[in-house]
Amino acid sequence: MLYETIHYEDLEPGIGVLSLNRPRLYNSVNKKMVSELESFFLEIGEREDVNVLLLKGNGEKGFCAGLDLKETSKLVEMWNARSFYMFQKRLARLVLKLRAIPQPVICLIHGAAVGLGFSLALASDIRIGSKDARFCAAFINIGLGGADMACSYLLPRVIGAGRASELMLTGDFLSAEEAFNLGMLSRLVEREELWETGVQMARRLNSKNPLGLVLTKEAINMNLDAPSLEHALQLEDRNQTSLYLRGKAGESKTSRYF
Repeated sequence: MLYETIHYEDLEPGIGVLSLNRPRLYNSVNKKMVSELESFFLEIGEREDVNVLLLKGNGEKGFCAGLDLKETSKLVEMWNARSFYMFQKRLARLVLKLRAIPQPVICLIHGAAVGLGFSLALASDIRIGSKDARFCAAFINIGLGGADMACSYLLPRVIGAGRASELMLTGDFLSAEEAFNLGMLSRLVEREELWETGVQMARRLNSKNPLGLVLTKEAINMNLDAPSLEHALQLEDRNQTSLYLRGKAGESKTSRYF
């Protein structure tokens, strides 16, 4: 996986690391990064040897400042309404593609996570932040609506509708401490501890049954929209029975539990 605006490496068996790699520009997302992330999510989704994915931003400036507005402002001058709409669709569906890969994603956030960067963090399964992390939906601050890049879907589910509404309507920043107290961050650590904390979490997940990780992530995603408790229970029952049968047949790590 050779890219220009992102970087991927296999950290150790079962654990991969995806880094946003435009550090001089706060890892902002340009058209090139959109294309590379689309390709990456397609590739990583097919890799059965990667069980857990760490997501981070390279450099000292921050995790991701969102869309590269300097580049986009030049492009917008050449676009009509349809062109803008098609680019908007591609951007927004990066969040869906991240959510849809089978590997649990552990997001390591330092500095600013703004706009699309905020949404990529929200779309991750586990978020670990350093004490200098800051979060902002930002969309309303640039003359657009405050609901964008799946933020209006994900943020209320993560921190509750009331606080989410305030953040999207005002475009205010959320501090790392506030994010932790609201349950958005699973861990809040010193900056120098961020990487090691993420790696240790990845190793914990990697020690579990790989299919169990996939089915658990899938169940969480589906049950965010479950129409009823019964629907959620039926999905969980099928997952657990499938893992039990595989374990009895000695086909996976589940066999050690039975």
